[in-house]
Amino acid sequence: MAEIKKVSDEELEKIRKLIESLKYGSVNIIIQDGKIVQIEKNEKIRL
Repeated sequence: MAEIKKVSDEELEKIRKLIESLKYGSVNIIIQDGKIVQIEKNEKIRL
């Protein structure tokens, strides 16, 4: 089985801020070899 790696407080804080900044959209977390390597924010603007 693969080793489980912990998510750092810094990574969690970045994710939290992105989520709080969105009204409509999504936050995608890209994981490679058990580590977060990229965080994407997709925001939709409703007219």
